[in-house]
Amino acid sequence: VVMANGVLNMPKLPSLEGIDRFRGKLFHTARWDYDYTGGEPGRPELDKLRDKTVAIVGTGATAIQAVPILAQYARKLYVIQRTPATVDARPNPPTDRAWFESQEQGWQAARQANFHRGAMEAFGPEDEDLVSDFWTEISRNIAAELAEEGWPEIGTEAYYARRAEMDHRVMERFRRRVDALVEDGTIAEALKPYYYFMCKRPLSSDTYYPAFNRDNVELVDVSETRGIQKLSETGFVANGTEYACDCVIFASGFEVTSDLERRWGIERIEGTAGRSLYDHWRDGPLTLHGTMTHGFPNQFYIGYIQGGLNASVTEQFGRQGEHIAWIIAEALRRHAERVEPTKQAMDDYVAHFEATTIDQSDFLNSCPPSYFNNEGAKEHKWGLFRPWGAGWDDFLRFLRTWREAGTLEGLDLRIAQDAQ
Repeated sequence: VVMANGVLNMPKLPSLEGIDRFRGKLFHTARWDYDYTGGEPGRPELDKLRDKTVAIVGTGATAIQAVPILAQYARKLYVIQRTPATVDARPNPPTDRAWFESQEQGWQAARQANFHRGAMEAFGPEDEDLVSDFWTEISRNIAAELAEEGWPEIGTEAYYARRAEMDHRVMERFRRRVDALVEDGTIAEALKPYYYFMCKRPLSSDTYYPAFNRDNVELVDVSETRGIQKLSETGFVANGTEYACDCVIFASGFEVTSDLERRWGIERIEGTAGRSLYDHWRDGPLTLHGTMTHGFPNQFYIGYIQGGLNASVTEQFGRQGEHIAWIIAEALRRHAERVEPTKQAMDDYVAHFEATTIDQSDFLNSCPPSYFNNEGAKEHKWGLFRPWGAGWDDFLRFLRTWREAGTLEGLDLRIAQDAQ
């Protein structure tokens, strides 16, 4: 069994007074009600909202896609913002056919690895920014400065100081973009991100900021109260003011800090000793390679659990899938009917991971609440930013070296009786 049920898969609703008393329409963006709004997936013509006042709660990745469409169709749209988003342009030029046909075999892997270094780590002297978008902007700019200086030796502390300065310069560019696109100065100020670049997921849209220039769109800034105060029978209350509306749409993301059984939505996962996996991991994950755990044979995991962190989720999950497939194939080749880590191997891996993982608590705790920092939690056992300490490439080398040894070190195999 491979648990590939997603990292962000359980829609999150805020704990909000009055949510059961509101007499209008309520739904989450992950459960969009086209019967109410009109339109359908791939055809967002929300013509049933033309006589409706709509409130959307949240300004994250989903909201910046929904707001421009809602603004076109709703009679009135309230955009309720706790924390402003970081939103850059969305250039989407056609791929040049001649360029595409000139690429050598393996170019996709090289491009992906280059993007990861720029977005999540740092460019070196040998790197050219192959993607060159806002995700890689800080690394690209620092590399350009270091190249002008002849790539001097630079210590970790000095590098991070330089990166913090470049972070500020890049975020200033984002803030200037808001000024350029939003006509009302007061609204523009409220929409400007005020935090470090990676505190929240950076986004791209050409239509989000211009939506606030429409007469039917109103920004409701709830940063002081960290959210709306409550729902009434006919609307919502924010900053002591009640706003009437027909529909409230929650663009409030997905659960990250709730118990694993709630997020996975599976009543019970029981191991060989009768113990629940949820109890086994109650105080944090216990794995070998981030993909297996002792006491739960033939079960594998895909996700952000005690492994490397890649800028591309498809790359990360693909490499995890390759590792899992290799283990299964080797176990079958050896006529095993059951495979699981030994407790010692699991404990040793967890100890190594905990000893070498990068503690980003200071950075995360300086950020506004988001799923990146478990909504402001002080501890980050399950957070996305607890990766393999030496980086993604080193994690892949670690797995590759383990596979190339061919011994399945740390795994307990039970051979099928008819093969003995």
